[in-house]
Amino acid sequence: MSEPDRPAALRVAIADDALLLREGIAKVLEDGGIEVVASVGTADELLEAVRDLDLDAAVLDIRMPPTHRDEGIVALEQLRAGGDQMGVLLLSMYATPEYALRVMGAGSGTGYLLKERVSEPQTLVRAVETVASGGSVVDPEVVEQLVHRTRADDPLARLTERERSVLELMAQGYSNGGIAQTLFLGLKTVETHVRSILQKLDLEESPEHHRRVLAVLTLLGAR
Repeated sequence: MSEPDRPAALRVAIADDALLLREGIAKVLEDGGIEVVASVGTADELLEAVRDLDLDAAVLDIRMPPTHRDEGIVALEQLRAGGDQMGVLLLSMYATPEYALRVMGAGSGTGYLLKERVSEPQTLVRAVETVASGGSVVDPEVVEQLVHRTRADDPLARLTERERSVLELMAQGYSNGGIAQTLFLGLKTVETHVRSILQKLDLEESPEHHRRVLAVLTLLGAR
């Protein structure tokens, strides 16, 4: 009796000018069943790899040569401007809300994590899998900073405490099933909370927009 076909491993490229960090990221991803097909030191090299290779996602540093400012985000914006919707996970040494807003503003299939998450293999692997599948991820530390900025007249004030917890987990890339497990809720209860969140944030059905992403952007104060 033949064994069932296994799903193909995700194909990922890594871009970071720090060789040791690239090697660490590659090991974590490979141990998690992800195939690292390219490892480069600049955003330009990453863009070349995207053109030449069939990739599911890319993991790249925000600050890389030549200016060490926002090369990673610029690369993301160039990919999206060119119509490429592959998953892109940006890494940063610091929790910078402004960077997170730019990353999430690029639409679905994007993520922003702190580099310290490299030491949390499950978190990093799950984030790559999330963006590769079209989901969005924001580091919980950044989410916490942005939540504290929320004004009383913000639409988020309409949410209950439980709905806010659900939305924060959505921002971290959790699926409804993952939210249910984390908050010890039934799946149908989570689905009800998500529908309520979208209604309270006035996010109507639209073929042009992903409502879960718009809800996360509302949380981040980017709408």
